[in-house]
Amino acid sequence: QIFTDVPVDAYCYEAVKWAAEKGITGGVGNGLFAPNQPCTRAQIVTFLWRAAGSPSPKSASNFTDVPADAYYAKAVAWAVENGITGGTGDGKFSPDATCTRAQAVTFLFRGAIANGLEAVTLQELISGFSDAASLPGYAVSAMNWALANGIVQGNGGALMPNNTCTRGQIVTFLYRASK
Repeated sequence: QIFTDVPVDAYCYEAVKWAAEKGITGGVGNGLFAPNQPCTRAQIVTFLWRAAGSPSPKSASNFTDVPADAYYAKAVAWAVENGITGGTGDGKFSPDATCTRAQAVTFLFRGAIANGLEAVTLQELISGFSDAASLPGYAVSAMNWALANGIVQGNGGALMPNNTCTRGQIVTFLYRASK
């Protein structure tokens, strides 16, 4: 057991173990991972950046809410350079905002494209879910890709695109996407 709050039988155990071994996360301190804590936009972009090997961005981001000395500053700059995010508007990234399921799969999808995922015609998988109409337009291709690749599976016939993601869920999505 790597973190005291992620038991061996937890749904996210293998993903958290993988992320810790790969240096994607060191947890939140004191031997804890906080799997049920909401994942912020800064955290998911940092996880993606670390999973990509923590490459140095060519320049700093121009977001007014991303201090140059923030732990996530290089990750955000890298994500912008690679088309993973354009921020939330008005020159902001909103690093402390909780990441939704739609945002999470979109970040993962765009990260896969940045890493060479070729354009594919995706079967329309979201239509079988009761809340497909609530999926933001920017996330339609990403959610279809995530469903087709087993990254997300929905819950009881629902995608829950606007629900917040926990740290355990985000690391599980990232783990599944890496396979």
